[in-house]
Amino acid sequence: MQGTIDPRRMAHAIRFLAMDACERVGEGHPGTPLGAADLATALLTRHLKHNPADPTWFDRDRFVLSAGHGSMLLYALLHLSGYAGMPIEALRTFRELGSPCEGHPEYCPSHGIEVTTGPLGQGIANAAGMAVAEAFLSAQFGPGIVDHRCWSIVGDGCLQEGVSQEVASLAGHLRLGKLCWLWDDNRMTDDGAIGIAQSEDMPARFRAANWQVLEVDGHDIEAVDAALALTRHDPRPSFVACRTLIGRGLPGVEDTRAAHSGRLTRALTDAARRALNWPHPPFTVPEDVGAAWRAAGRRSLPEYQAWQARVAALPAEQRRRLDRLRDGRLPEGWQDGLRTYARKAAEQGLTQHGWKTCGEIVDLAAAAIPEMLAGAPDLEAATQHKRRLPAFTAEDRGGRYLHYGVREHAMGSMMNGMAAHGGVVPSGVTYLVFSDYERPAFRMAAMMGLPVLFAFTHDSIGIGRNGPTHQPVEYLAALRAIPNLLVFRPADAVEAAECWELAIAHRTGPSCLVFARQPQDAVRQEAGDIRSARGAYVLAEAENAPRAATILATGTEVALAMQARALLAAEGIAVAVVSMPCWALFERQDRAYRATVLGIAPRIGVEAAVRLGWDRWIGPEGSFIGMSGFGASGAEADLWRHFDITAETIANAVRKQCQQ
Repeated sequence: MQGTIDPRRMAHAIRFLAMDACERVGEGHPGTPLGAADLATALLTRHLKHNPADPTWFDRDRFVLSAGHGSMLLYALLHLSGYAGMPIEALRTFRELGSPCEGHPEYCPSHGIEVTTGPLGQGIANAAGMAVAEAFLSAQFGPGIVDHRCWSIVGDGCLQEGVSQEVASLAGHLRLGKLCWLWDDNRMTDDGAIGIAQSEDMPARFRAANWQVLEVDGHDIEAVDAALALTRHDPRPSFVACRTLIGRGLPGVEDTRAAHSGRLTRALTDAARRALNWPHPPFTVPEDVGAAWRAAGRRSLPEYQAWQARVAALPAEQRRRLDRLRDGRLPEGWQDGLRTYARKAAEQGLTQHGWKTCGEIVDLAAAAIPEMLAGAPDLEAATQHKRRLPAFTAEDRGGRYLHYGVREHAMGSMMNGMAAHGGVVPSGVTYLVFSDYERPAFRMAAMMGLPVLFAFTHDSIGIGRNGPTHQPVEYLAALRAIPNLLVFRPADAVEAAECWELAIAHRTGPSCLVFARQPQDAVRQEAGDIRSARGAYVLAEAENAPRAATILATGTEVALAMQARALLAAEGIAVAVVSMPCWALFERQDRAYRATVLGIAPRIGVEAAVRLGWDRWIGPEGSFIGMSGFGASGAEADLWRHFDITAETIANAVRKQCQQ
């Protein structure tokens, strides 16, 4: 059926579904769906390997609409291709509360939406992460089981965002040959023609980054088809520059800034119907065009069936591993090494640098979880997170450590893409002060519920002489503000192992694990129950008397709290110390448990960071020992004294509370 239909009519089906949806709701971004309809038709009907009847087929091609504001392009494509989660009724409720056709695409693989996009540049970075995951898994299972491509439609905004340069540079270096970006080159932005803010030669930029670059008329479906065919025969990633007109088909609006997000009226859509010879009512696709689209959606069925047969023929052990990865399950017993580490750390009273502890635990986790892919942005030595892991390179796809270079933006967003792809457990580490470069990735991972592991070292003024630029006093509060993000700040090696286990086991959202540069004194002498699982717990109860005060602390400051407790005990003042490695987990506990931990005595919070957020735990009358401004450059020991974060300062705060 598809071969007898003019493909331009198939593209028009996209255009009018998008127009009708935007007109009905009175808003939206019609420019991209109308301008990119032809190139999307070439991709979906002739190149994308997928099966609408099984949207989460493990070996499907991944398709990311990075220009997420043009979401109706994606919804129309999914509906026309036959995805059950995108019926015509859904398109009629575009941008309405509860509709699967949300303002920007929201992660829902069962509907065909691979990732949440909207913040420009995130989608193309996700697609690059998916290409890494595909290459890694193909090296494990072979191309008979894992052999698919990662496609993304991108706009000028995506390419103007800085993350695009980081990702393009790294993808070209890694020669991710199954990655293809289709650039909707309409030369128009919301503010006007692209020339108001950009004048570089975009294809030359990608050639310099070691990409194959192809330039075509984006409204010539046959030309786009031919270019996409060429992408399969080059070991480099491909950048297909598709020259288009924004809002194609809207008389008087086409190729103007108004097409980006201007409101569509019935008069305007009627004019478009006349101009494009589309005499059909709103939300109506002619049967022959609809049948051609549905046939295109079934185009990959022979490949799908052959793949299922190859999977069925796998040796039992390999089949079990594949099934486990498809289900997102971790290997049995993966946590055993971490628990042994915690037990030995408790027995030995292990005191060592926080970054070293973190690196040792990642090493153990990677040994137990063969799909774990670690990496860092040029901080391998400073964070000790590579250790025995071989590098993932253009020559070795089986490597398990990715050298990102100084590209934190790319690292965070690519890890999201790996997690969304499935089959890998991504982790990445950098200094906490550089976490803001990854903040868009944290937010998107939390929104999508992706199990991504973000690790950080050098967490406070304890880094010493590098000075305030590298001392992250406000970052913990900022991270804790993100919904569905677990933030762990362990006190010692025992808690570190517990927190890593909790983070890895957490499969419905991301985690941030924060470690010190300086030595972390041992505060736990036992490691049986995973006490950190409740977010906060009484590390040391008041002895021989009711609590005179409760000291709440995180990270290395827990050891200071214990020292203060000892000073006060010598004076007959009974104090409890509570370790709070994860506020979010503590918030989830029942009221009775929280009340037992916090107690009714005055509370003192201790953290080498700003106070923001602490009043919830210490109450309006509580005291806080921490930072009220930026740090300084100096020796570590001098800084703790200079900023009055010492055991004696904590003890004085308790004494003052007891006198009130």
